[in-house]
Amino acid sequence: MLKLYYTPGTCALASHIVLAEAGADYSVEKIDFKTGQQSSPGYLAINPKGRVPALVTERGILTETPAMLAYIAQMFPQAGLAPLDDAFAFAEVQSFNSYLCSTVHIAHAHKMRGHRWANEESSFADMKRKIPETMRASFSLIEQKMLRGPWVMGEQYTICDPYLFTIAQWLEGDSVDINAFPKVAEHFRRMSERVAVKKAFAEQAA
Repeated sequence: MLKLYYTPGTCALASHIVLAEAGADYSVEKIDFKTGQQSSPGYLAINPKGRVPALVTERGILTETPAMLAYIAQMFPQAGLAPLDDAFAFAEVQSFNSYLCSTVHIAHAHKMRGHRWANEESSFADMKRKIPETMRASFSLIEQKMLRGPWVMGEQYTICDPYLFTIAQWLEGDSVDINAFPKVAEHFRRMSERVAVKKAFAEQAA
């Protein structure tokens, strides 16, 4: 059985949804950021980075969302969550997910993780002011150049879709109107209706 460590409201939701989509045998365990559980010796033994998600497999522990999503897609090929028989198409999937991880997520993180990049309080405030601009720019690029529709990669639903849905949830809190991006907004609505998405939300609320 796979075991996912998560915190509600984080990017761990993407892996949670994909586990449900794949029909995997899995369990979940909540890590409470409010009490600093991510920095506890017990959790640091699982993920020394002190972050979520972390996925326990029979071969070891995986971290970093793009890697985890790719692993699940490859472990459950029958679910058809990635174009595994096409090296270029699979690389395109990885490219999109890497953009979400390395650029969009980092832009969002400047709101509450400024201490990772600066020491001065004035710097933190400046980072926060920049977030709506950088998030709008990121989603404008996704809307215009990257989201092929009806799913990220076109007709095939892939591991990109839960990841985009997860990060799109943060737009409102980042003072960005999702409706400014009609394709993204429609994708978000369609994702919200999927059984696996509802299942993941229910398990995280339990």
